[in-house]
Parts: sequence; C-alpha cells; structure tokens
Amino acid sequence: MTRPPITSQKSGPTYQHEQKHSGIVCGVDEVGRGPWAGPVLTAAVILDPDNIPDGLNDSKKLTKKKREALYPLIMATATVGFGEATVEEIDHHNILQATLIAMERAVVNLRIKPDHALVDGNQLPKLICPASCIKKGDSISLSIAAASIIAKVKRDFLMKKLGESYPEYGWKDNAGYGTSHHAQALRLVGPSRFHRKSFAPIHNLISQGIAIRD
Repeated sequence: MTRPPITSQKSGPTYQHEQKHSGIVCGVDEVGRGPWAGPVLTAAVILDPDNIPDGLNDSKKLTKKKREALYPLIMATATVGFGEATVEEIDHHNILQATLIAMERAVVNLRIKPDHALVDGNQLPKLICPASCIKKGDSISLSIAAASIIAKVKRDFLMKKLGESYPEYGWKDNAGYGTSHHAQALRLVGPSRFHRKSFAPIHNLISQGIAIRD
C-alpha cells in the first residue's frame, strides 16, 4: 500500500481531485441504471490516503476476479456507505431520479460526514455536503473508482441471490441486463415482480396482457 500519486497518470485514476478539496472527501458512483431487473445500487467511499489498495480502476475495466479481490481490501481500509433505489422507486420516479436518490442515501449512510463529494457523471444529487461532478469519474478519481467496484460487486451478489428464486432469467450471469437469454425467458415465462415495468421490454409485455409473476 502506498500513498496515491499527486501528479496525473495515463494508466488510471489518481487522488488529484480529492486533494483539491480540504477535509474529508468521498467518491460516489452507481451500478445498475441499464438492467431490466433489480434495484439501482450506489456506494460512497472515503479512502484513507495513506492506505489505498493497489489496482483501483473503473469497475468496467476490471475482471470479475479482480473486482472481487479488491472488494474486501476497500471495505477493510475505507469508510463505505451504500444506497439503493428499489424497482418500485425506479418505476415511480424514472431511472435517473432513482439513481440520484440512491446516491443521496449512500452519502447519508457513511458513518463519517464528508466535507465534499465527488460524483461520477454530470448530474448532482441533493447531498448533505458540497459536491462536484466528474464525467467518467471512475476512470479519473480513485475514490469514485473504489465506489464503482464496491457497488458493482454488491449488486452482482444481490442479483445472484435474487436469481436463485428466478433461475430462468439468468441473473447470476447477466445481473438483470438485457441479454438474449434474458429476453427469451421474458417471452417464455413473463416478467417477475423484480422487473422494471417502466422499461420498454417489460412495459411492452405487460401491454400485451402478460401477467407479472410473484
């Protein structure tokens, strides 16, 4: 474990954006905006600048094995808060607003109140502290990269557990995303109560009179 680089690196995220702000800084990211099923999950992470696990990066750029190896290291060395917006909230508010709500919850659930939050993307949630957006922040900021890993591993595990009750959709492998296998299962058995009814593939099936399964 080494102190993060002060100067920028081409190879991955750095701690530069965190160092621009005084006090405690957290990174915030989401996972699950695109899937047809399951909640959207967010994480807020306050890294210890003297004890940052090596190899942090945008979760999408890491293998499943690498993400799962980094997860316990982040949990052991950082302060982490989780947020979730349910399928019902996604359908009620829309996916963007539900994501922002989940981000608010993640920051509130930190045991330490941050002085500033770095949020991935270009939309700021209503947070309990000042905040700034960073486009593609999970590839730029180490704190956001850590949040992306934590949220991804947590949501994948959640969808795997849900998939044990609904194995036909293949959630243990697709995490609720719209794969061809998932689409075929929807046509064969219809949607479950964990599907997002406001999303077009599900909405269209319901409009055709196909019932939602318990």
